[in-house]
Amino acid sequence: MPSFFLAVLILGLPLNLLSLWVFFHRLRRWTRSTVFLFNLTLADTSWLMALPFLINFHQDHLYWKLGLPLCMAVRMFYHNYFYLSIYFVTCISVDRYLGIVHPLRSLVLLGRRQTCLLCVAVWAATLLLSIPVASMSLIQTCPGSNRTICTLYILLSETEETLPYSLFCSIVGFLFPLLSICYCGLCSVRELRQRSCRPDPNHQQRRLRRVLSAALVLFALIYLPYHLSRNAAIVMRTVYPDSPASWRHADLAFSLEMCFCSLISCINPLFSCFIGRQFRKEFQATFSVMFSQCPGTQEASMISKRTRMTVRKRQGMSTVTPVCALPAPGSKGAGEL
Repeated sequence: MPSFFLAVLILGLPLNLLSLWVFFHRLRRWTRSTVFLFNLTLADTSWLMALPFLINFHQDHLYWKLGLPLCMAVRMFYHNYFYLSIYFVTCISVDRYLGIVHPLRSLVLLGRRQTCLLCVAVWAATLLLSIPVASMSLIQTCPGSNRTICTLYILLSETEETLPYSLFCSIVGFLFPLLSICYCGLCSVRELRQRSCRPDPNHQQRRLRRVLSAALVLFALIYLPYHLSRNAAIVMRTVYPDSPASWRHADLAFSLEMCFCSLISCINPLFSCFIGRQFRKEFQATFSVMFSQCPGTQEASMISKRTRMTVRKRQGMSTVTPVCALPAPGSKGAGEL
Protein backbone atom coordinates (compact mmCIF):
# COMPACT_ATOMS: atom_id res chain seq x y z
CA MET A 1 0.00 0.00 0.00
CA PRO A 2 2.70 2.61 0.71
CA SER A 3 4.31 1.92 -2.68
CA PHE A 4 0.96 2.25 -4.43
CA PHE A 5 0.06 5.46 -2.57
CA LEU A 6 3.49 6.90 -3.35
CA ALA A 7 3.03 6.18 -7.07
CA VAL A 8 -0.39 7.88 -6.96
CA LEU A 9 1.15 10.90 -5.22
CA ILE A 10 3.99 11.19 -7.75
CA LEU A 11 1.61 10.92 -10.71
CA GLY A 12 -1.46 12.72 -9.39
CA LEU A 13 0.02 15.77 -7.68
CA PRO A 14 1.76 17.23 -10.79
CA LEU A 15 -1.33 16.58 -12.92
CA ASN A 16 -3.64 18.34 -10.48
CA LEU A 17 -1.26 21.24 -9.83
CA LEU A 18 -0.94 21.73 -13.58
CA SER A 19 -4.74 21.62 -13.88
CA LEU A 20 -5.08 24.31 -11.21
CA TRP A 21 -2.54 26.44 -13.05
CA VAL A 22 -4.55 26.09 -16.26
CA PHE A 23 -7.74 27.07 -14.44
CA PHE A 24 -6.19 30.19 -12.96
CA HIS A 25 -3.94 31.41 -15.77
CA ARG A 26 -5.23 30.06 -19.09
CA LEU A 27 -9.01 29.90 -18.91
CA ARG A 28 -10.52 33.35 -19.36
CA ARG A 29 -14.14 32.32 -19.68
CA TRP A 30 -15.53 30.09 -16.94
CA THR A 31 -18.76 28.17 -17.49
CA ARG A 32 -20.74 26.25 -14.90
CA SER A 33 -18.98 23.02 -15.85
CA THR A 34 -15.65 24.79 -15.45
CA VAL A 35 -16.55 25.75 -11.87
CA PHE A 36 -17.50 22.17 -11.03
CA LEU A 37 -14.34 20.79 -12.64
CA PHE A 38 -12.25 23.32 -10.71
CA ASN A 39 -13.76 22.21 -7.39
CA LEU A 40 -13.16 18.59 -8.36
CA THR A 41 -9.50 19.38 -9.02
CA LEU A 42 -9.25 21.31 -5.76
CA ALA A 43 -10.59 18.30 -3.84
CA ASP A 44 -8.05 16.03 -5.55
CA THR A 45 -5.17 18.35 -4.74
CA SER A 46 -6.21 18.70 -1.09
CA TRP A 47 -6.42 14.93 -0.67
CA LEU A 48 -3.02 14.40 -2.30
CA MET A 49 -1.52 16.89 0.15
CA ALA A 50 -2.78 14.70 3.02
CA LEU A 51 -1.68 11.43 1.41
CA PRO A 52 1.92 11.55 2.80
CA PHE A 53 0.51 10.94 6.30
CA LEU A 54 -1.03 7.65 5.15
CA ILE A 55 2.14 6.72 3.27
CA ASN A 56 4.22 7.26 6.40
CA PHE A 57 1.70 5.30 8.48
CA HIS A 58 1.79 2.22 6.22
CA GLN A 59 5.52 2.50 5.60
CA ASP A 60 6.03 2.37 9.37
CA HIS A 61 4.09 -0.93 9.57
CA LEU A 62 0.91 0.75 10.88
CA TYR A 63 2.74 2.64 13.63
CA TRP A 64 0.94 5.96 14.20
CA LYS A 65 3.05 8.57 15.99
CA LEU A 66 1.10 11.77 15.27
CA GLY A 67 -1.59 11.64 17.95
CA LEU A 68 -5.37 11.19 17.97
CA PRO A 69 -6.47 14.59 16.51
CA LEU A 70 -4.44 14.12 13.34
CA CYS A 71 -5.56 10.48 13.12
CA MET A 72 -9.19 11.60 13.21
CA ALA A 73 -8.56 14.34 10.62
CA VAL A 74 -6.78 12.06 8.14
CA ARG A 75 -9.41 9.32 8.39
CA MET A 76 -12.26 11.80 8.04
CA PHE A 77 -10.67 13.54 5.07
CA TYR A 78 -10.00 10.22 3.34
CA HIS A 79 -13.66 9.28 3.72
CA ASN A 80 -14.85 12.78 2.74
CA TYR A 81 -12.80 12.96 -0.45
CA PHE A 82 -14.59 10.17 -2.31
CA TYR A 83 -18.01 11.74 -1.81
CA LEU A 84 -16.70 15.12 -2.92
CA SER A 85 -15.63 13.50 -6.16
CA ILE A 86 -18.97 11.70 -6.57
CA TYR A 87 -21.07 14.81 -5.96
CA PHE A 88 -19.11 17.06 -8.31
CA VAL A 89 -19.32 14.47 -11.11
CA THR A 90 -23.07 14.40 -10.44
CA CYS A 91 -23.22 18.21 -10.63
CA ILE A 92 -21.56 18.11 -14.04
CA SER A 93 -24.15 15.61 -15.29
CA VAL A 94 -27.03 17.70 -13.92
CA ASP A 95 -25.54 20.82 -15.51
CA ARG A 96 -25.52 19.14 -18.94
CA TYR A 97 -29.09 17.95 -18.38
CA LEU A 98 -30.34 21.45 -17.57
CA GLY A 99 -28.49 22.95 -20.52
CA ILE A 100 -30.17 20.54 -22.96
CA VAL A 101 -33.64 19.86 -21.53
CA HIS A 102 -34.24 23.23 -19.82
CA PRO A 103 -31.87 25.69 -21.53
CA LEU A 104 -33.77 28.83 -20.49
CA ARG A 105 -34.50 27.74 -16.93
CA SER A 106 -30.90 26.69 -16.45
CA LEU A 107 -29.79 30.32 -16.70
CA VAL A 108 -31.96 31.11 -13.69
CA LEU A 109 -31.56 27.87 -11.75
CA LEU A 110 -27.79 27.73 -12.14
CA GLY A 111 -26.41 31.19 -12.63
CA ARG A 112 -22.90 32.10 -11.58
CA ARG A 113 -23.91 32.86 -8.01
CA GLN A 114 -26.08 29.73 -7.67
CA THR A 115 -23.26 27.57 -9.03
CA CYS A 116 -20.81 28.90 -6.46
CA LEU A 117 -23.34 28.42 -3.65
CA LEU A 118 -23.96 24.86 -4.81
CA CYS A 119 -20.24 24.10 -4.67
CA VAL A 120 -20.04 25.48 -1.12
CA ALA A 121 -23.07 23.37 -0.19
CA VAL A 122 -21.38 20.24 -1.58
CA TRP A 123 -18.25 20.86 0.50
CA ALA A 124 -20.35 21.48 3.62
CA ALA A 125 -22.63 18.45 3.07
CA THR A 126 -19.75 16.02 2.55
CA LEU A 127 -18.01 17.40 5.61
CA LEU A 128 -21.12 16.81 7.74
CA LEU A 129 -21.47 13.34 6.23
CA SER A 130 -17.92 12.46 7.30
CA ILE A 131 -18.00 13.84 10.84
CA PRO A 132 -19.01 10.46 12.39
CA VAL A 133 -15.78 8.99 10.98
CA ALA A 134 -13.81 11.21 13.36
CA SER A 135 -15.72 9.94 16.38
CA MET A 136 -15.21 6.31 15.31
CA SER A 137 -11.46 6.69 14.64
CA LEU A 138 -9.42 5.36 17.54
CA ILE A 139 -5.82 5.09 18.67
CA GLN A 140 -5.23 1.52 19.83
CA THR A 141 -2.12 -0.06 21.36
CA CYS A 142 -1.04 -3.47 20.12
CA PRO A 143 -0.86 -6.16 22.83
CA GLY A 144 2.67 -6.94 23.94
CA SER A 145 4.19 -3.78 22.41
CA ASN A 146 3.98 -0.02 22.57
CA ARG A 147 3.03 0.32 18.91
CA THR A 148 -0.06 2.47 18.37
CA ILE A 149 -2.45 2.11 15.43
CA CYS A 150 -4.80 4.68 13.90
CA THR A 151 -7.80 2.38 13.50
CA LEU A 152 -10.15 2.69 10.53
CA TYR A 153 -13.81 2.55 11.58
CA ILE A 154 -14.57 -0.15 9.00
CA LEU A 155 -12.19 -2.58 10.74
CA LEU A 156 -13.70 -2.20 14.21
CA SER A 157 -15.12 -5.37 15.73
CA GLU A 158 -18.17 -3.55 17.16
CA THR A 159 -20.55 -2.98 14.24
CA GLU A 160 -23.57 -1.43 15.97
CA GLU A 161 -22.57 2.00 14.66
CA THR A 162 -20.32 1.24 11.71
CA LEU A 163 -22.75 -0.89 9.68
CA PRO A 164 -25.73 1.55 9.72
CA TYR A 165 -23.41 4.44 8.99
CA SER A 166 -21.70 2.68 6.09
CA LEU A 167 -25.05 1.70 4.56
CA PHE A 168 -26.36 5.24 4.97
CA CYS A 169 -23.31 6.71 3.21
CA SER A 170 -23.62 4.13 0.44
CA ILE A 171 -27.24 5.14 -0.22
CA VAL A 172 -26.93 8.91 0.17
CA GLY A 173 -23.42 9.32 -1.17
CA PHE A 174 -23.41 6.73 -3.96
CA LEU A 175 -26.80 5.27 -4.92
CA PHE A 176 -28.71 8.57 -5.16
CA PRO A 177 -26.01 10.27 -7.28
CA LEU A 178 -25.86 7.22 -9.54
CA LEU A 179 -29.62 7.32 -10.09
CA SER A 180 -29.41 11.07 -10.74
CA ILE A 181 -26.75 10.60 -13.41
CA CYS A 182 -28.78 7.87 -15.13
CA TYR A 183 -31.95 9.97 -15.04
CA CYS A 184 -30.25 13.09 -16.40
CA GLY A 185 -28.60 11.13 -19.17
CA LEU A 186 -31.75 9.32 -20.28
CA CYS A 187 -33.86 12.50 -20.26
CA SER A 188 -31.23 14.41 -22.21
CA VAL A 189 -30.88 11.68 -24.85
CA ARG A 190 -34.65 11.55 -25.25
CA GLU A 191 -34.79 15.31 -25.68
CA LEU A 192 -32.06 15.25 -28.31
CA ARG A 193 -33.78 12.46 -30.21
CA GLN A 194 -36.92 14.60 -30.44
CA ARG A 195 -34.80 17.30 -32.07
CA SER A 196 -33.13 14.88 -34.47
CA CYS A 197 -34.76 16.58 -37.47
CA ARG A 198 -32.90 19.82 -36.64
CA PRO A 199 -29.24 20.38 -37.50
CA ASP A 200 -26.78 19.82 -34.66
CA PRO A 201 -23.66 21.85 -35.47
CA ASN A 202 -22.38 21.71 -31.88
CA HIS A 203 -22.67 17.90 -31.64
CA GLN A 204 -24.60 18.09 -28.37
CA GLN A 205 -25.74 14.49 -28.51
CA ARG A 206 -22.21 13.21 -28.94
CA ARG A 207 -20.94 15.38 -26.08
CA LEU A 208 -23.74 14.21 -23.83
CA ARG A 209 -22.93 10.60 -24.53
CA ARG A 210 -19.30 11.28 -23.70
CA VAL A 211 -20.25 12.91 -20.38
CA LEU A 212 -22.68 10.14 -19.45
CA SER A 213 -20.27 7.38 -20.44
CA ALA A 214 -17.37 8.91 -18.51
CA ALA A 215 -19.49 9.42 -15.39
CA LEU A 216 -20.88 5.89 -15.50
CA VAL A 217 -17.43 4.40 -16.04
CA LEU A 218 -16.11 6.26 -12.98
CA PHE A 219 -19.01 4.98 -10.90
CA ALA A 220 -18.98 1.41 -12.21
CA LEU A 221 -15.24 0.74 -12.13
CA ILE A 222 -14.24 2.61 -8.99
CA TYR A 223 -17.04 3.51 -6.59
CA LEU A 224 -19.28 0.44 -6.88
CA PRO A 225 -16.59 -2.14 -5.87
CA TYR A 226 -15.40 0.20 -3.12
CA HIS A 227 -18.82 0.41 -1.47
CA LEU A 228 -19.51 -3.31 -1.92
CA SER A 229 -16.19 -4.34 -0.36
CA ARG A 230 -16.55 -1.82 2.47
CA ASN A 231 -19.99 -3.04 3.44
CA ALA A 232 -18.92 -6.67 3.04
CA ALA A 233 -16.03 -6.17 5.46
CA ILE A 234 -18.42 -4.82 8.10
CA VAL A 235 -21.10 -7.46 7.44
CA MET A 236 -18.56 -10.26 7.93
CA ARG A 237 -17.77 -8.88 11.38
CA THR A 238 -21.47 -8.79 12.17
CA VAL A 239 -22.17 -12.34 11.00
CA TYR A 240 -18.98 -13.90 12.45
CA PRO A 241 -18.12 -11.76 15.48
CA ASP A 242 -15.91 -14.42 17.12
CA SER A 243 -14.09 -15.66 14.02
CA PRO A 244 -11.47 -13.13 12.86
CA ALA A 245 -10.19 -15.64 10.31
CA SER A 246 -13.50 -15.25 8.44
CA TRP A 247 -12.86 -11.54 7.98
CA ARG A 248 -9.59 -12.02 6.12
CA HIS A 249 -10.86 -12.21 2.52
CA ALA A 250 -13.25 -9.29 2.93
CA ASP A 251 -10.52 -7.18 4.55
CA LEU A 252 -8.13 -8.03 1.74
CA ALA A 253 -10.70 -7.02 -0.89
CA PHE A 254 -11.32 -3.73 0.90
CA SER A 255 -7.59 -3.01 1.20
CA LEU A 256 -7.17 -3.55 -2.53
CA GLU A 257 -10.10 -1.23 -3.21
CA MET A 258 -8.53 1.44 -1.03
CA CYS A 259 -5.50 1.32 -3.32
CA PHE A 260 -7.57 1.21 -6.48
CA CYS A 261 -9.82 4.09 -5.42
CA SER A 262 -6.83 6.33 -4.81
CA LEU A 263 -6.29 6.30 -8.59
CA ILE A 264 -9.32 8.59 -8.93
CA SER A 265 -7.09 11.56 -8.09
CA CYS A 266 -5.06 10.75 -11.23
CA ILE A 267 -8.11 10.02 -13.38
CA ASN A 268 -10.03 13.22 -12.60
CA PRO A 269 -7.61 15.52 -14.50
CA LEU A 270 -8.08 13.26 -17.53
CA PHE A 271 -11.83 13.40 -16.92
CA SER A 272 -11.63 17.20 -17.00
CA CYS A 273 -9.82 17.03 -20.33
CA PHE A 274 -12.39 14.57 -21.61
CA ILE A 275 -15.34 16.78 -20.65
CA GLY A 276 -14.10 20.33 -21.23
CA ARG A 277 -12.98 21.07 -24.77
CA GLN A 278 -11.55 24.47 -23.84
CA PHE A 279 -9.73 23.03 -20.83
CA ARG A 280 -8.38 20.15 -22.91
CA LYS A 281 -6.80 22.45 -25.50
CA GLU A 282 -5.20 24.70 -22.90
CA PHE A 283 -4.02 21.72 -20.83
CA GLN A 284 -2.38 20.08 -23.83
CA ALA A 285 -0.76 23.33 -24.90
CA THR A 286 0.57 24.01 -21.40
CA PHE A 287 1.87 20.46 -21.04
CA SER A 288 3.71 20.69 -24.37
CA VAL A 289 5.23 24.09 -23.63
CA MET A 290 6.71 22.71 -20.40
CA PHE A 291 8.86 20.43 -22.55
CA SER A 292 10.16 22.98 -25.02
CA GLN A 293 12.75 20.60 -26.43
CA CYS A 294 10.15 18.04 -27.45
CA PRO A 295 8.84 18.07 -31.04
CA GLY A 296 5.39 19.45 -31.51
CA THR A 297 5.78 22.52 -29.34
CA GLN A 298 5.02 24.86 -32.20
CA GLU A 299 1.83 22.96 -32.97
CA ALA A 300 0.81 23.26 -29.31
CA SER A 301 1.45 27.01 -29.40
CA MET A 302 -0.68 27.33 -32.51
CA ILE A 303 -3.48 25.40 -30.80
CA SER A 304 -3.28 27.71 -27.79
CA LYS A 305 -3.33 30.81 -30.01
CA ARG A 306 -6.32 29.56 -31.97
CA THR A 307 -8.10 28.77 -28.72
CA ARG A 308 -7.54 32.26 -27.35
CA MET A 309 -8.67 33.81 -30.66
CA THR A 310 -11.87 31.74 -30.47
CA VAL A 311 -12.54 32.96 -26.94
CA ARG A 312 -11.98 36.58 -27.98
CA LYS A 313 -14.32 36.22 -30.94
CA ARG A 314 -17.03 34.74 -28.73
CA GLN A 315 -16.65 37.60 -26.30
CA GLY A 316 -17.02 40.12 -29.11
CA MET A 317 -13.45 41.41 -28.90
CA SER A 318 -12.79 40.83 -32.61
CA THR A 319 -15.04 40.65 -35.63
CA VAL A 320 -14.10 39.12 -38.97
CA THR A 321 -16.20 39.67 -42.07
CA PRO A 322 -16.78 36.39 -43.92
CA VAL A 323 -15.33 36.31 -47.40
CA CYS A 324 -18.55 34.98 -48.84
CA ALA A 325 -20.34 38.14 -47.68
CA LEU A 326 -18.22 40.39 -49.86
CA PRO A 327 -19.37 41.05 -53.46
CA ALA A 328 -17.28 39.41 -56.13
CA PRO A 329 -15.14 41.72 -58.25
CA GLY A 330 -17.01 42.86 -61.37
CA SER A 331 -20.37 41.62 -60.17
CA LYS A 332 -23.42 43.83 -60.50
CA GLY A 333 -25.07 45.26 -57.49
CA ALA A 334 -28.75 44.96 -56.71
CA GLY A 335 -29.46 48.42 -58.13
CA GLU A 336 -27.87 47.62 -61.51
CA LEU A 337 -30.14 44.64 -62.21
